[in-house]
Amino acid sequence: MAMQIGSASGDDEVMVEINTTPLIDVMLVLLIMLIITIPIQTHAVKMNMPIGNPPPQVKQPTIVKLDVDFDGTVYWNGQALPDRPSLESKLNDIANQADQPEVHLRPNKLVKYEHVAAVLASAQRLGVTKIGMVGNEQFMN
Repeated sequence: MAMQIGSASGDDEVMVEINTTPLIDVMLVLLIMLIITIPIQTHAVKMNMPIGNPPPQVKQPTIVKLDVDFDGTVYWNGQALPDRPSLESKLNDIANQADQPEVHLRPNKLVKYEHVAAVLASAQRLGVTKIGMVGNEQFMN
């Protein structure tokens, strides 16, 4: 497949192949001009932002820390409660408030489930709605 530059036999044939190099050069120049002239598209979302005073700051909720120790002793914000009726009276006080504080229940890793279930049942029966379990990462292993 070699290119034949001249005819060895002396035939004067017309060359029918088109020289495509100038055509490719012109097409590349046109392509570059087209790319340059296209406007850059901006991907922006137009939003109507509120004008005026910022909304009032939301106050942080009151948090009650309720710990259940390994032997079933219940601690209210670090103070041990002597018995179940004192726990229920404090939970009743929380349930009667219009804006209930959050109760964070943190059971010990070694506590029996029945002690934690009793605290949760008392809170539910008395109407405490903002209660959550805290420190669950200790039960991962």
